[in-house]
Amino acid sequence: QVQLVESGGGLVQPGGSLRLSCTASGRTFSGYIMGWFRQTPGKEREFVASIIWDGGITAYAGSVKGRFTVSRDNTKKMVYLQMNSLKPEDTSVYYCAARQAASSSYDIWGQGTQVTVSS
Repeated sequence: QVQLVESGGGLVQPGGSLRLSCTASGRTFSGYIMGWFRQTPGKEREFVASIIWDGGITAYAGSVKGRFTVSRDNTKKMVYLQMNSLKPEDTSVYYCAARQAASSSYDIWGQGTQVTVSS
């Protein structure tokens, strides 16, 4: 089983950048598909980005494509979300999540990290 802890959130001005990190613990990590989601109070959680186990395939929500980049380092059991050109509407709690390739849903979640984009 994998456990996830996010870090790197904070306050940033519009147009700025942040890099979120997700640290995984547990015996297996490389076989998992990793995702980033975000949720704002009063709204449903939304998909942000995902990356398969070898990093060869990534996917992004349309609202972040071209601004955010997801990557992973299986040797360090880390997943990253580089966020550039941040906008106020990117303000949210960001969650790291994991699912096995054979599963249709993410079933392992971190506790979340707050990102606030404001001047």
